Amino acid sequence: MSKNSKKTSNNISSLASDVLRDSSSSKIQKQLAASALSQTKSDKQTGSQMETKASQVLQSEKYSDTTKSLAASVLSQSNKER
Repeated sequence: MSKNSKKTSNNISSLASDVLRDSSSSKIQKQLAASALSQTKSDKQTGSQMETKASQVLQSEKYSDTTKSLAASVLSQSNKER
C-alpha cells in the first residue's frame, strides 16, 4: 500500500485548534478539525470514512470556507491508492 507522507500545515493546524475550541462549531467541522490535528506531526493517513465525509463537504455548496479548508486538508492526506 502506498503511503501518503503529507502533514497538516501550521495554518490549518491553527484553524483546526480554533474550531475545536469554539462551542459554535458544527459537528462536521469538529470531526474534520480533529482529523487534521491528528495528522499534524505524525504519519497517520485519513481513514476511508473521514475521506468520504471530506469529499462530500467539498462537493456541497452548503458548507463554509472554514469547513471546506479543513476537508481539503484531510482529503489531501488520504491513502493514495483509494
